[in-house]
Amino acid sequence: MPDLGVLRNEDPRDTWRDEARDFTPWLAEHIATLGEVLGIEIELVQVEKDVGDFSIDILARDLGRDRLVVIENQLEVTDHSHLGQILTYAAGVEAGSVAWVSREFRPEHRKAIDWLNRGFAGQVNFFGVVLEVLRIDNSRPAVNLRLVAAPNEWGRGPSNRGPGELSDRQQAYIRFFQRLIDELREKHRFTNARVAQPMSWYSFGSGYSGLHFNVAFKSGRRMCTELYIDVGDGDHNERILVNLQKDKERVERELGESLSWEELATKRACRIAAYREASIEDAQADLDEYHEWAVERLLAFKRVFGPLLGRAAAAAEGR
Repeated sequence: MPDLGVLRNEDPRDTWRDEARDFTPWLAEHIATLGEVLGIEIELVQVEKDVGDFSIDILARDLGRDRLVVIENQLEVTDHSHLGQILTYAAGVEAGSVAWVSREFRPEHRKAIDWLNRGFAGQVNFFGVVLEVLRIDNSRPAVNLRLVAAPNEWGRGPSNRGPGELSDRQQAYIRFFQRLIDELREKHRFTNARVAQPMSWYSFGSGYSGLHFNVAFKSGRRMCTELYIDVGDGDHNERILVNLQKDKERVERELGESLSWEELATKRACRIAAYREASIEDAQADLDEYHEWAVERLLAFKRVFGPLLGRAAAAAEGR
């Protein structure tokens, strides 16, 4: 007979004594873990973000949709007060998603999340996540975040929308980027994203706030893979670009191609991009080639630029 341990579910307050001082900072530091549970590429924006007289526990950004994510957490059982808070916060920042994290969800609150998802379908996504602290015998405690409520179509993709809701071009974007994020997630562990959007681009985190790896279809039959730089300040963005350009020769040698190093005149952002001719309206055989090109370039960008980003960001801040 196998010698099996006993799995125990412990009180989260034995691990984090105070919700605001202990658990919220921990969750902010492990924001990628929550993103994996939600199935989105998520990036921290701010802890304790003020909304009127109240404050959001954690404000994050869904990179795939470029929408804000409100995260409200409890070490207790869900209550009506927190349900009201998440609605207030979502309205205050015009959030695209809301994640409510609690040790236990009352049935009426899970039902409320389901009702909100039906009412806000395609506009705001609401998630319920149970926080568990588990231990096997006398092992170290381990955190388990378990999704218990989500939009009805979550995990099946937006391709299930009815005919006429999306244009042919939007449906083509969804098919292309759904295949892309599925391969990057399942084969390369490149992203936590699960659901493509009807947009001409998709953004992936680099591990550094404001620095993203993107794939985008551009006007004039062009497509690019890029490192997109936007930390919220134009001068700061340019300093990061300048610091990365110090390694331009080595970067292009390792990538095996020349890149376009751009200060965007009409935006505060900067980009470093590889371009090719392409259109989402091309034949499937061409789209297959674009898919392989995008996967190869994204993996190469992460491999080559990844070790340089922290140093370039620090130098831009004068550190």
